[in-house]
Amino acid sequence: MRKNLFMAILSLLLVIAVSTVAMAEGTVKVGLNYPKSGPYSVQGLDQFRAASMAVEEINAEGGVLGKQVELVWKDSKSNVDATKSNVNELIDTDNVSMVFGGSSSAVAIAASEICQQKGVPFFGTLTYSTSTTGIKGHRFTFRECYDAHMAAKSLASFLNTNYAGKKYMYITADYTWGWTTESSVRKFTNTEDKDAHKGVLAPLGNTDFGKHLSLAKMVKPDVLVLVLFGKDMVNAIRQATSMGLKSNTQIVVPNLTLGMAEGGGPKVMEGVVGSVPWCWSVPYKYGHERGIKFVEDFAAKHSRYPSTSGASAYTIMYEYKAACERAGNFDGADVVKALEGHKYTFLKDQQEWRDFDHQSVQTVFAVKCKPQPEVLGDKFQLDYFEIMSAVPGHEAVISRADWEAARTTAGLPPNLESLTNMASK
Repeated sequence: MRKNLFMAILSLLLVIAVSTVAMAEGTVKVGLNYPKSGPYSVQGLDQFRAASMAVEEINAEGGVLGKQVELVWKDSKSNVDATKSNVNELIDTDNVSMVFGGSSSAVAIAASEICQQKGVPFFGTLTYSTSTTGIKGHRFTFRECYDAHMAAKSLASFLNTNYAGKKYMYITADYTWGWTTESSVRKFTNTEDKDAHKGVLAPLGNTDFGKHLSLAKMVKPDVLVLVLFGKDMVNAIRQATSMGLKSNTQIVVPNLTLGMAEGGGPKVMEGVVGSVPWCWSVPYKYGHERGIKFVEDFAAKHSRYPSTSGASAYTIMYEYKAACERAGNFDGADVVKALEGHKYTFLKDQQEWRDFDHQSVQTVFAVKCKPQPEVLGDKFQLDYFEIMSAVPGHEAVISRADWEAARTTAGLPPNLESLTNMASK
């Protein structure tokens, strides 16, 4: 009797084990490290929503190489230490085949370093520091969004036409994205003289910009550049408006998002100038059918338009799928090779994963926030951006010569191929 009972239990355990293995073999896991909480949580929510939507669609169509996709997520909190713990756990415990996410360049860079060591592809969804694919670039890292250099290039024409020779001031987030963005805008607007064009740094997560804006009132700049993101930008621009700075000063936010504009509100954001790599109105303006479908499917599901970070996360999921299918497997090194130099057209016009730095070369847009009545007249009250100009990616992106020079100056190899073997060390 005991022997029969033992055999029955053993058989049941074997069935469970076999079923578990079969389920594992039938899935591929991808890891999303995104800011569910913290100063960039609004941008994070769109990443999660759009990534989840892409996974649902991909699975409904048969998955990737016959495997269903499972999305495993962690809250980065826009914190480097949390990200390091998250990414190690995603790879070592959850066994993900790819990691993506962002909303802070410091976080994206930390994630990319771990992925490089472990040979797992990493995609940055919202990381604008030039360093991410520059001096901090890695063999296994790809950036789907644009960078600070491209954003500054898209704004340069408007600013140089309207404010050449005028006084600028910069209030800048004190970390890698802020530094490289300020540097890029200064370069392309000829405002590199910091005595003539003052600048002040602000910590990430700052809630009171009173002292920074009081200095701006004393300086009386013609252009106030808020190199701030997420809730930090929202807090600063609301305070700037209440202090009357907008009446005589053009406010520029180099990297705008829909969530940031919504956070500021239509009255506060009116007339603010910035840049975007994509916004929900782009596919309608330029006739990109796949982009229109994404916007309308997202809107039907969430009763709002998707933002830049959502579009990036959504695109990454489909680009990862396509790369795995070109490679014929999920091996990290093979997927990297399948991505390098690949051109794709998805939610906008053609983009390319540049082979030497893994930057997605793409059209970028200078935008101006619309008058309050136009925003409020939209069905979701989210029609914030008037597209002023579009700059082709090859004109906006950093050149290979400048990229190699920056890496050589930093004591790094002028190519990512040299880093290939680091993953096995």
